[in-house]
Amino acid sequence: MPQESTVRLVSFLLVLTVVALAEFFFPRRPLTTPKGRRWLVNFSIVALDSLLVRLMMPLLPVALAQLSALKGWGLLNQVDLPHWISVVIAFIVFDIVIYLQHRAFHRTPLLWRLHRVHHTDLDLDVSSGTRFHPIEIILSLCIKLAVVFLIGAPALSVLLFEVVLNATSLFNHGNLALPTAVDRWLRLLLVTPDMHRVHHSVIPVETDSNFCFNFPWWDRLMGTYRAQPSAGHAAMQIGLKEFRSADQLNLLYLLVLPFKGRKG
Repeated sequence: MPQESTVRLVSFLLVLTVVALAEFFFPRRPLTTPKGRRWLVNFSIVALDSLLVRLMMPLLPVALAQLSALKGWGLLNQVDLPHWISVVIAFIVFDIVIYLQHRAFHRTPLLWRLHRVHHTDLDLDVSSGTRFHPIEIILSLCIKLAVVFLIGAPALSVLLFEVVLNATSLFNHGNLALPTAVDRWLRLLLVTPDMHRVHHSVIPVETDSNFCFNFPWWDRLMGTYRAQPSAGHAAMQIGLKEFRSADQLNLLYLLVLPFKGRKG
């Protein structure tokens, strides 16, 4: 799809800027560690992720969707549906798959070794939405490619999902103070920062909740929804109990973290 990279980059930078400014003026919690050092680590990771994806994955989901449409691969390419219905169906399927993928990365020891890099952040803000180990990004991309191939997702739905997922990841990791009434109603349709923050609690039962990124419905349907952290948003502790030293959590340490220690 022409200009795919430009659309994704511009939307990423736009949402990043808006959320960063909003959390500067309307912070939900005081930060406990220096922002500059955390941002350097988190944005270095996303830069490395982007570089590795480009080098290692010549066939990206949008390109595979276009190829599948030409070849007639996948379920949606075998049925006669209006294009917009196929786009909506594929988008919802992607969202469910990402929810299930997220749960799997928490429940499977080998996958958790990768995903815990994301959870080691000692504060939560817009930069946290980019903090994913490169191997996790590659595995996630492979899962998306499999979904595109199996269901024959339209290229437009793939691009829309990627743009929305990047935007919601930045938004729901934001250190934003939304009015209580706004949050209560918004989280019926969209994962809010207060909803997702519970997922980053140091308490394991809270860490293993609120897995959604876009739509909040799958957590409610699957019984993994938790409305609020037990300690409250102001007092809750972010991160993992095993990793509490900000000085230790540098870029090199995070890259080798999945290969250190036991599986649990």
